[in-house]
Amino acid sequence: MTEPARARQNTIAPDTTGTNFFRADASLADLLQVYLAPELWQHIEPHLDRLGALAGDELDTCARLADRHTPVLHHRDRFGRDEQRIEYHPAYRELERVAFGEFGIHAMSHRAGILGHPGTYPAVAKHAFTYLFNQAEFGLGCPINVTDGAAMLLSRFGDEKLKARYLDGLTQTDMTRLTQGAQFMTEKEGGSDVGSLTTSAKQIDGQWRLYGEKWFCSNADAPLAMLLARPEGAVSGTRGVGLFLMPRQLDDGSQNHYRIIRLKEKLGTRSMASGEIKFEGAIAYPVGRLDRGFLQMAEMVNWSRLSNGVKSTALMRRALHDALTVARGRSAFGKRVIDLPLARRQLMKIMLPLEQALSMCFATARALDRAELEGSQEAATLLRLLTPVLKFRATRDARKVCGDALEMRGGVGYIEEFACARLLRDAHLGSIWEGTGNIVAIDALQRAVGRHGAEGALLADLHARIDEATLAPAAFRQRLRDIADKAIAMARTVAHNSGNEADARRATSALYHATSAVFMTSEAQHIHARRGDARRLLLARLVLDHRLASGDPFAVGRADHEQRCAEILLSDAPASIETVASLLVS
Repeated sequence: MTEPARARQNTIAPDTTGTNFFRADASLADLLQVYLAPELWQHIEPHLDRLGALAGDELDTCARLADRHTPVLHHRDRFGRDEQRIEYHPAYRELERVAFGEFGIHAMSHRAGILGHPGTYPAVAKHAFTYLFNQAEFGLGCPINVTDGAAMLLSRFGDEKLKARYLDGLTQTDMTRLTQGAQFMTEKEGGSDVGSLTTSAKQIDGQWRLYGEKWFCSNADAPLAMLLARPEGAVSGTRGVGLFLMPRQLDDGSQNHYRIIRLKEKLGTRSMASGEIKFEGAIAYPVGRLDRGFLQMAEMVNWSRLSNGVKSTALMRRALHDALTVARGRSAFGKRVIDLPLARRQLMKIMLPLEQALSMCFATARALDRAELEGSQEAATLLRLLTPVLKFRATRDARKVCGDALEMRGGVGYIEEFACARLLRDAHLGSIWEGTGNIVAIDALQRAVGRHGAEGALLADLHARIDEATLAPAAFRQRLRDIADKAIAMARTVAHNSGNEADARRATSALYHATSAVFMTSEAQHIHARRGDARRLLLARLVLDHRLASGDPFAVGRADHEQRCAEILLSDAPASIETVASLLVS
């Protein structure tokens, strides 16, 4: 083959196939060493390296196949018996094997010994695996998460008999003994308005039986489901809602008394089965006090919202991997795409929200660990605000980031053979799952700030981090402090004046941007001390400039400053504080 012919065959930009997503992500390694004890980091590093290699190759191939060959619901077996089952493509089963069997991501918070670790894993470590796996496959992230959450609910609120019967299966890594979980909450009558649900629970012959419908049930054929129902005679609203565990099969091996009516045809997460379910006297078991079901389920929702933020961040990282692969592997107008000023600007608009989200994810996970493993009340209060703030903004940013990355590939990005279209479809789930943007913003402002005063803990944390970040110039730290104060003041104003509810989204975004800038600055202090790299300070500066400053829409940008920042941040080389400092205050 002649050289011109070979060149014509290689004109399409490469994709990420064969990339180790862990090795290609210096920020992940940096932040894990900020938020994890050194011995735990050393233990998980080789396992993350293996998962990063799988995610960039075999798992990505499986995810593409599972997305294309969606689950099929069969209502009868081949002998005509009414026995429902869902058929999955073998690629989906392989994804399950790796996530549940090989890495045990669902069990890391509950079972000692996963991947040879003598204890259970803190949230920071667990979500490092979540983050890498979901760069290949987002759909299975839901079953992993709800199995993890079901184990948490059962271990915290279930009686000893119920735990002895079901907890081991939920935390198994032996695929022949694993019991996946599900969470069935949404109804036609009420999505986020849980207090209006109509599913009822009746005691008949000493057993609780469920009647009604759930409208959106992901992991629809899971062997165990956690769900909310109103016991007969209970009061209205959320106070009358109980939490129940419902098995798929009864003790005699027959199917429980509920039917999957149909599977949903979804925009994204097509690999995973979501369905509509009708209860016709399904046997279920109460978990905890029946008058506290909503509050108990809310604990799972908070876990899920953190996981949701991590998954959306994973989509953004995958999008950046793809965009950088295009920019470095394709030439246009006589130059590599990455050397074109406008392309560099677009890459920075993909990178910045991703890195913000990454900081927010692991700082929030660290707060969860401090609250639950160390008993810190200050961290628990901080977590009450960080979780909805993360969920609100990171999931929205993922939609924009994945769209911008698709555009970097041009028309080819719109083709389903490449990952871009799937990333964009999947990204739209994040801002709906566990509450839409409006609901989550109200939760952050009216509840976390208005009712619980959680913003005070956040402000104290931000000020402490700024005071400790002595690497940054004093003028930059003062700018951070002023912006943090303004974001908290805005949140308080909106939270305590019901007439300002329409500003809840803007106030939540302001909290997110100010907080992420401070977290990045604090992280830069540790990273620079360890390996002499201050680039995370530049990212903090860009957050202030592009996410919080109100610029003149007619002003021409400072091309020299932006190009210098892009040159440093798009390079793999570390940048010293001497290199970065002048760019922080100029």
